[in-house]
Amino acid sequence: MNSSYYSLAMSVAVICLGLPGCGEKKSIENAPPSASTPAAQPSSASAPGASAPTSAPGPSGPPISVTTARAEIRDMAINLKASGSVFPLASVDIKAQTNSVVTKLHIRDGDFVHAGQPLFSLDIRADEANLAKARAQLTKDQATLADAQRQYKRAQELKAQNFVAQSALDSAQTAVESANATLAADQAAIDAARVAVSYGQINSPLSGRAGALTVTVGTALQSNITPLVTVTQLDPIYVNFNLPQRNLADAIAALKSGGAKVTATLADNGGSFQGRLSFVDNTVDPSSGTVKARALFANKDARLWPGAFVEISQTINTLKDTVVVPQAALIQSSRGTIVYVVEDGKALLKPIKQVSSQNGEAAITGINAGDSVVVDGKQNLRPGALVVERTKEAKTGAPSPLAASPRSTP
Repeated sequence: MNSSYYSLAMSVAVICLGLPGCGEKKSIENAPPSASTPAAQPSSASAPGASAPTSAPGPSGPPISVTTARAEIRDMAINLKASGSVFPLASVDIKAQTNSVVTKLHIRDGDFVHAGQPLFSLDIRADEANLAKARAQLTKDQATLADAQRQYKRAQELKAQNFVAQSALDSAQTAVESANATLAADQAAIDAARVAVSYGQINSPLSGRAGALTVTVGTALQSNITPLVTVTQLDPIYVNFNLPQRNLADAIAALKSGGAKVTATLADNGGSFQGRLSFVDNTVDPSSGTVKARALFANKDARLWPGAFVEISQTINTLKDTVVVPQAALIQSSRGTIVYVVEDGKALLKPIKQVSSQNGEAAITGINAGDSVVVDGKQNLRPGALVVERTKEAKTGAPSPLAASPRSTP
């Protein structure tokens, strides 16, 4: 029995010596604390199954790659872009003023004509006969007047000698006055006949381009019914377009100062033309919130054609010494418009106010010229996050020096 107990004790001793720390536990517990022995610290890595804690990007998070641009201070032109249509200053349908027949054509389809240039000749033989008749009547009544004047003169002489009564003198005077009235009526008849004769030649009322002729020689015409041709003025010419209501005050101010410059561009590289604002309507269309406007263009080469569509660009105002940043840097949030500005390698949130935007740029207030605003990568930012600035070229080419390492924080 003693040998069995001894064997069991020896086995337990061997096992204890084989376990790590069994022989040292007592000495460590009894050893005095040493400066070289660190105090035990809890570590999440030592616990099996534990995961590293997660947090929003911040000063302790990894740097975020962003693309930035510098805020500039400069003048910014406020341009209005709209679609417009070319419209002539005048377009006249030429019609006959009398019933007649076309005897001669002085123009062809599409000719350019000048004001007063003959277009058509009509048969006016009847009107010429009426004019001759009116002139003959005038000659006859002139003779009657001359006789009445002689009778009146004789009556005056006889009355002075008391050979005739006063009534005879009055009758002679009435005859003279009646003959004068008849001459006036004859002259009016002659003028009317001349007007009728003038209708025999139709002249252009304006300078422009003639359209297609609708008549030929021998065509019978009815007064003010049959259209002969349409003449359209091409130089100068209008372009009609609509202005947004918000730009109405600037447009009226520009109109009072002589009219703002307006650029009209034809589609398919048809060219650009410079004109000036000449008219702003007095009513805003409530259905669209726009007001009708019109610009006047010189058109000596007749490249702007009535009915053509053009793209309108108009400078209605210029902001002086304003801070300009890329439009892509602006963020619309529940608290308003904001931008991220990079300072000392960190992203700072800045509330701003947008004054205007034009061609991918925005005029704003709330930051200073020279501030570095984030353009790309802002969706990953939080206030205070570390950032790595990259240039535009670094996105498509080799990394820039700025992308080599994050900016150091003080």
